[in-house]
Amino acid sequence: MNLDGARVLLTGATGGLGQAIARALHARGASLVLTGRRADVLEPLASEVGGRAVASDLADPSAVDALLAEAGEVDVLVANAGLPGSGGLHSFSVEEIDRALTVNLRAPMLLAQALSPRMVERGRGHLLFMSSLAGKAGAPGSSVYAATKFGLRGFGLALREDLADKGVGVSVVLPGFIREAGMFAESGAKLPPFVGTKRPEDVSRAVVKAIELNRAEIDVAPVALRAGTLLASVAPGPVGSVQRKLGAVKTSEAIGRGQTSKR
Repeated sequence: MNLDGARVLLTGATGGLGQAIARALHARGASLVLTGRRADVLEPLASEVGGRAVASDLADPSAVDALLAEAGEVDVLVANAGLPGSGGLHSFSVEEIDRALTVNLRAPMLLAQALSPRMVERGRGHLLFMSSLAGKAGAPGSSVYAATKFGLRGFGLALREDLADKGVGVSVVLPGFIREAGMFAESGAKLPPFVGTKRPEDVSRAVVKAIELNRAEIDVAPVALRAGTLLASVAPGPVGSVQRKLGAVKTSEAIGRGQTSKR
């Protein structure tokens, strides 16, 4: 997919990762429709990248239809919006679970359902979903978040197979711990010294690469964390025991405390 001149709908544009992605797409020549909840952040960013701002709260089940009506024709969807879901299951209210499912999973699915037919008609387009390494391996205190990110990864990869011969690409990007911006950075939690991080710019480069090369999925994490995630997906029981012994519960509790107010 050539991003030069492509019309891109980017959700979650007001967060730190969304802003980095917007700038990277702009640098490749994309025409951007940016959406997020915070108009005070969205509008200056749209002005900076020559895009259009559409304020939208995807936690509202009716928001997708309104957003699509505003966005117009779309060549590329970057479904980046997400709510944090760290914390034990019983720390969530039913409303908080519903919000996480609606923003992290339902909204991307509905956007893809609405946008993909026209992409197929044109024989051109791309759908990109922002999952997480939490969508590949379970960790303590992340059951709600993992449910949404496992679901989004599965949805994206299966949809890729459905659209493989239609001229429409589908990709999933899976960040690990990202410093300087994003949910983990904003939580204020500290990682054990042996757990590495990546930067927002690494995520934005992965987004561009996935779209331009039609990559099925790209992990954004240091090699050791990627290897550990792969091992956890093959042998979840033993790896889970090792995680707990290395202090994963303490780390997850700190992340959860820092994210509770943003559910």
